[in-house]
Amino acid sequence: MDTKRKTIFLVDDDATNLIVGRNALIDSYDVITFDSGARLLKMLDSNIPDLILLDIAMPEMNGYETIKIIKSKPETERIPVIFLTAKNDDDSELQGLSLGAIDYITKPFSAPYLLKRIGEELIKEA
Repeated sequence: MDTKRKTIFLVDDDATNLIVGRNALIDSYDVITFDSGARLLKMLDSNIPDLILLDIAMPEMNGYETIKIIKSKPETERIPVIFLTAKNDDDSELQGLSLGAIDYITKPFSAPYLLKRIGEELIKEA
């Protein structure tokens, strides 16, 4: 059985959301945070996580633009992406899933709920 901790990249332009998300996950996963899609993409040049949690509403490059780039490259296209966002309308969720996200979680979230959803997705991907 693989006992190596999984790595999650958490992307959100709001520092509070990064802290809350990191604190919810840090006991179970290695969590690296990014405050922009551009910084995430730069890191993906040299490090591939087990999962990406991606906000949608970010300045400069939103989550939809970011996932399009991730899914367009052979070296990153298989990374599972879950949108973790305040956008709670059906159209936003459908767009996110259509772009290749494996799940869509709305904020605010509870830590147990987030851990459950992430755990189920990482098991599927294993």
